[in-house]
Amino acid sequence: MHHLVRLIGASLVLGLATVAFAAEKPVQIPAPTVEIEESGTATAIFAGGCFWGVQGVFQHVEGVKSAISGYAGGSAKHAKYGLVSDGRTKHAEAVKIEYDPAKISYGELMQIFFSVAHNPTQLNRQGPDIGTQYRSAIFPTSESQAKSATAYIGELDQAKAYDAKIVTRIESGTFYPAEAHHQDFMVKNPTNGYIAYNDLPKIGALKSFFPKFYRDKPVLVGPQS
Repeated sequence: MHHLVRLIGASLVLGLATVAFAAEKPVQIPAPTVEIEESGTATAIFAGGCFWGVQGVFQHVEGVKSAISGYAGGSAKHAKYGLVSDGRTKHAEAVKIEYDPAKISYGELMQIFFSVAHNPTQLNRQGPDIGTQYRSAIFPTSESQAKSATAYIGELDQAKAYDAKIVTRIESGTFYPAEAHHQDFMVKNPTNGYIAYNDLPKIGALKSFFPKFYRDKPVLVGPQS
């Protein structure tokens, strides 16, 4: 779904008060039973629908040093929004998160990802956005992350944390940053119809569900204001 269509679709959702594409609802879920050990600055890459919202959530997480919107799962040549938005490049809209494991663990980041950043039971879509580029996926940056993500998905399914089975894929692939105008989009456009309806509620859920990790001032890609 192209950028313009996304915005028009959001306006229709708001104007007609339809429930066909309701905003994703946060879910209280248990933390992983086993954590991995990491040191220094670690990196996590998550894909969960439109990267505006996923980036916005993790920019408000304590211990996160940076959260960058981009594309993962396809080639460098095709890592451009105009191509990715057609859903034929194998990319997913993703967010690369650099964090301090001494302040927040990989497991805790996954808990936030699965709980408030997106709905992991929706196949190739999130809210009004439909296509493989909006799939739920994790791109581990180490073998320990891959094992941890696989185990956590199994734990959540076994605990029946959701009404449906988790469809999140564990994938490999290089991350490519998105264009500058996609960075810090939620912070720059809080009154945008799509953001107001689909993404700002995620920040409220983060603050409510994870007060320990909530930071009021987001860490930005662009100049800090």
